[in-house]
Amino acid sequence: MPISPAVVTRFVRRLMERRFAEADRVLEPLRKGAQKNDWEKGYLQALNGMLLAARASDDDRHLFLSNIKSSKKGELQKYRREFLKYAKSGLHADYDRGFFSAWAEYIRVTSKVK
Repeated sequence: MPISPAVVTRFVRRLMERRFAEADRVLEPLRKGAQKNDWEKGYLQALNGMLLAARASDDDRHLFLSNIKSSKKGELQKYRREFLKYAKSGLHADYDRGFFSAWAEYIRVTSKVK
């Protein structure tokens, strides 16, 4: 897992601050330098999806990102535990485990800020 938690933390903080161009710049080296195994592809796809969803609208109550913003710490931890469970499950493919790992990391960072 060569994707640094510090880089992901910078990315998530930029998203939370709605500084999308900077968040995109944080992702650029990951896009170019990732080894492109299935786990990394899933992880990067989740981060890209977060960026696209955050840019789309802050008012859409159907977006998971909007729901996270209004969640309390206890709810955030519940989401994180569930994502971690999926990320560790042998029932999921590497791509899916990477995808869920990115979401768990996103929630870890947002819960520290709240």
